[in-house]
Amino acid sequence: MRILRTPFTTLMAAFLHFDTCFALWVLLGALGIFIAQNLKLSPAEQGFLVAVPTLGGSLARFPMGILGDRFGYKRVGTILLFFLFLPLLAGWLLPLNFPALLAVGLLLGCAGSSFAVALPLASRCYPAERQGLVMGITAAGNMGTVIANLAAPALARSYGWHVVMGLAMIPLALVLLIFVTLSREAEKAPASTVSLSQSSGSIFKSADLWWFAFFYSITFGGFVGLSTFLPLFLHNQYGLSAVSAGLLTAFASLAGSLARPLGGFLADRLGGIFMLNIVFSLVAISYALLACVPPLGLGAALILFLLAMLGTGNGAVFQLVPLRFPQQIGMATGFVGACGGLGGFLLPSLLGEARQLSGGYATGLISLALLALGALVSLRLLVSLRPDWQLGQHAAAPVGRPTTYSGGRGGS
Repeated sequence: MRILRTPFTTLMAAFLHFDTCFALWVLLGALGIFIAQNLKLSPAEQGFLVAVPTLGGSLARFPMGILGDRFGYKRVGTILLFFLFLPLLAGWLLPLNFPALLAVGLLLGCAGSSFAVALPLASRCYPAERQGLVMGITAAGNMGTVIANLAAPALARSYGWHVVMGLAMIPLALVLLIFVTLSREAEKAPASTVSLSQSSGSIFKSADLWWFAFFYSITFGGFVGLSTFLPLFLHNQYGLSAVSAGLLTAFASLAGSLARPLGGFLADRLGGIFMLNIVFSLVAISYALLACVPPLGLGAALILFLLAMLGTGNGAVFQLVPLRFPQQIGMATGFVGACGGLGGFLLPSLLGEARQLSGGYATGLISLALLALGALVSLRLLVSLRPDWQLGQHAAAPVGRPTTYSGGRGGS
């Protein structure tokens, strides 16, 4: 019997691909408490361990996108799923020490590059007028963070963290089967008359691209960095069990995931720069309040609010990027997204080092608050000194050099 592959089945396959890979991307963070106890890791080592997969995903994003363009997104996405069995097998069967586990984490982090194949695969199966919905559905796969933090700690408590790495291969195999069976490769987009070197040379000379990368390293970097580090933070700061810390992390990650489309929706109507002013202000205040070590109830509320604000900021940044780079959306969102991932690598490392040196997280949290405050000041200066950025304060107004808006949001 012939399998009917439609745009809808491709969309669902792409969503499952991204969702599963995102869960694997943050798996070491979800297991961080058990691994730290088993290997007797220092606070700095704990932070670096859960940060390494984020670095792996960031480094793999550009190559995966280029390979997808060259060989097809379905083929490259399939190879990625096959590849992920290797670090999971190593984590399951090998008696890993800390350096070996870092290598496993770096390889497992390649799962974070899924968006570079899953989103274009789904996007190219639908017409332009449906891109916003299609990209939103596929990008909702970042809820894999919720799945990892709900399931992994409970399983590790019963069977050990090594076994959880092995059990993760079961959904991976199922999604691989679904992806190969139900997805289809759309026709290739018409080749651009501008070479890759010319296009990249032009876009990387734009200061606006680097500003967006900086802003996204705070919003998405904060989201993914906290999603991976929160279990350790809650355990070390408040004495929560691994399961309880995972549950709270899952709720916070869900808040951040759901707030992303809301951030884009509000940015469409109120302006992306207006929303980022609010986001950076509230994020800075939230980090500063967390540095004061509030009681658990207030701390949990602050964490939920902080993740929601970071998710809102993610949507606001990606409302602005296509306005500034309407003809280079893919390259711009890819670079900005990779910088967001690098921010997610630095955050756990910073917090781990802060606890290693001072015995607490206050210094690291204050540093993050100052960074968000610096982003707010930078944004205000851009608006006041550059007339072209003043346009971006209003809904659907172009940012940077005046351009014609011709697309929706993208990114991960």
